[in-house]
Amino acid sequence: MTVFLVVGALGVVLLLVALLVGDVLDGALEGLGAGFFSTEALAGFLGALGFGGAIALEVTGSASLAVVVGVVLGVLLAVAATKASRFLHGSGETDTVRTSDMVEKIGSVVSAIPDGGFGVVSISVGGHITRLNARSSTAVPAGTQISVTQVISPTAVQVEPLFLP
Repeated sequence: MTVFLVVGALGVVLLLVALLVGDVLDGALEGLGAGFFSTEALAGFLGALGFGGAIALEVTGSASLAVVVGVVLGVLLAVAATKASRFLHGSGETDTVRTSDMVEKIGSVVSAIPDGGFGVVSISVGGHITRLNARSSTAVPAGTQISVTQVISPTAVQVEPLFLP
């Protein structure tokens, strides 16, 4: 039973280290698989294997059955920890909004765009509202819906009005 409790305690310690140190430990596990092996998953597996195995050993008295129960519980908790970690961390695809993500997005003019000059538009991408300088081939009044046609610079885009009043 002591071995199971030590393995379970190792899982708890690993989880505490993962919470304090962050993603540093994930780099060590990067080569093992396609993102499945995270520190949280390993900590969950070890904790469930140890504590689940200790409970099963106490209830049944069979070490081999305790190992089987511990492994099954460990795999289930590792899968749950991986899914929870991915949900909480997000996919990473929409974390950083880039100006290149704005092309073909619809927004609205905040400050009128004069003919041959720049105005300001507001565009929502991935839940992030971004204001950018904008230029258009025609004068566009404030409040007009626009579509981004081209990126001029990291802070400016070319737009065309969807509907002119």
